[in-house]
Amino acid sequence: MTVLRVATYNVHKCRGIDWRVDAHRILNVLLGLHADVIAVQEIFEEQARLLAGGLRVEHRFAPARTLAGRGYGNAVFSRLPIELCEVYDLTVSGREARNCIRVDVRCAPDSIIHHFALHLGTSFFERRKQAIRLLSKDMLARNSLTGPRIVMGDFNEWSRGLVTQSLCKLMQSVDVHEHLGRRRTYPGTVPFLHLDHIYYDRPFRLHRLTLHRTTESLLASDHLPLMAELQLNV
Repeated sequence: MTVLRVATYNVHKCRGIDWRVDAHRILNVLLGLHADVIAVQEIFEEQARLLAGGLRVEHRFAPARTLAGRGYGNAVFSRLPIELCEVYDLTVSGREARNCIRVDVRCAPDSIIHHFALHLGTSFFERRKQAIRLLSKDMLARNSLTGPRIVMGDFNEWSRGLVTQSLCKLMQSVDVHEHLGRRRTYPGTVPFLHLDHIYYDRPFRLHRLTLHRTTESLLASDHLPLMAELQLNV
């Protein structure tokens, strides 16, 4: 049996609720997770490199666009060996550029896990198009995927839209109300929405779900890290 700790965290450009940009503060939060794989949204390329160095793990960065002359997008950090990385364009015409980064990690000699890390759009109609792309044969329904899948990130979906409905039919979803006793997680200080989600294939069993709420994490970003401990028999 393998226990995998995965987390998703929107770091908000490493700008805290005090408006101070501090990647080292984000690093301290990530170190406190002790996670195997972490999906991070809203991060600059040089910040991702700094965090990977501080964590002493492999990482992959996928710029969705250039912001202030710097690569900006999603990153994945992994304690486990990364076997493959692919990036999928989720951009909808007329909307902000978005993407999904897929990282395949090896958790055992004969076991690969496919991690999809994403940040979806803020428009309802935008997310409907992104849902169709996400569930296509190019991505989640790809024939070459031989291992179990995990999808996590900031979905920007606070109601049961097409993304939520589709993924709940296809995969298991961590239930924050059942495991945390709350329905909302964002913003961290006074939550009134639930934007960060983790979905996983049925070979996994959810052992524990944690919303990493500390004095430092409440300051470091407007989101809090959501972490799941998943058990997998391999």
